[in-house]
Amino acid sequence: MSTPSGVTSRTRRPVDPSWPWVGAATLAWIAAYRTILPFWNWAIYDALGLDPASHWGQAAHFFFYDTTKILLLLGGIVFLVAVLRSFMSVARTRALLGGKREGVGNVLAAGLGVVTPFCSCSAVPAFIGFVTAGVPLGVTLSFLIASPMVDVVAVTLLYGLFGWRIAALYVVSGLVLATLAGFFLGRLKLERHVEGFVYAMQVGSGLSVDADAAPTWRERFAGGLDEVRTVVGKIWPYLLVGIGVGAAIHGWVPESFFVRIASPDNVFAVPMAVLLGIPLYGNVAGILPLVGALQAKDIAMGTLLAFMMAVVALSLPEMILLRQVLKPRLIAVVIAVVGGGILFTGYLFNAILG
Repeated sequence: MSTPSGVTSRTRRPVDPSWPWVGAATLAWIAAYRTILPFWNWAIYDALGLDPASHWGQAAHFFFYDTTKILLLLGGIVFLVAVLRSFMSVARTRALLGGKREGVGNVLAAGLGVVTPFCSCSAVPAFIGFVTAGVPLGVTLSFLIASPMVDVVAVTLLYGLFGWRIAALYVVSGLVLATLAGFFLGRLKLERHVEGFVYAMQVGSGLSVDADAAPTWRERFAGGLDEVRTVVGKIWPYLLVGIGVGAAIHGWVPESFFVRIASPDNVFAVPMAVLLGIPLYGNVAGILPLVGALQAKDIAMGTLLAFMMAVVALSLPEMILLRQVLKPRLIAVVIAVVGGGILFTGYLFNAILG
């Protein structure tokens, strides 16, 4: 059939067949998340007949409810973030940050650190790639601080355990800390404390921006599912151990035990938490359920989050890896600056949250 004069024929793009499946899965996820609390109330207290006031009843409910809730949150949010991350790569991040002045660059780097795939094992190649691409040292450090600390797993668990207010405060404080710490470190002009081979490398060697065609929605969704399997498959043992320890504390350990050590009135509780967290390494999935149980024992939230931030932002394995490109004095300055910022954040949280 011929097209009428003056009318332009347009070829309609077929709807990607993966969209209906994603829509159905989203509805199923919402239904599951809304029903897990009444389900476990019935299963623990009615079907099993455990007393809600008993040690076993409290511990069992804490373990099963928190496990299913956190796994659902992780699956949904990791999938969503993975799809969003498919529009961003480390190479594109370098291109965006290259040539940016300090200040604006620190803010942009901290924000990009949240949405760009990054882990401790990629600290060294990321650092080399950024510096050789012309990204200032302070801006690079803002990215390296924000990326592991304001991690999607940490934010997801915070939201699941404490609600959106605590999660939002943590995200904002983490981004502010990464921005200000990177800016301050950049002002100190510490480039001489970077190992010489980093600057000797040819700029851009092996670090070209991805030139591949944009993935289709089916490929983005498939990548999201792969990310869910990878993340959940990697952290579920730590998650179960952390929730198990938290359940035991929630059910059996008396509040008086923790009040003597880290009550909201103890002015030294936050420094103790930071000093304990700096040399310690722990998976955030294992730490946060424990944090949730301790918070129920009347330990101040700022003290708990200061401990968690110190573990995540200043983990010993990451510092050891960064020693390949940073001299000891610069590593010590980074620990001191970020540790001081975490101290301030812990006291601020305690003041805001009472």
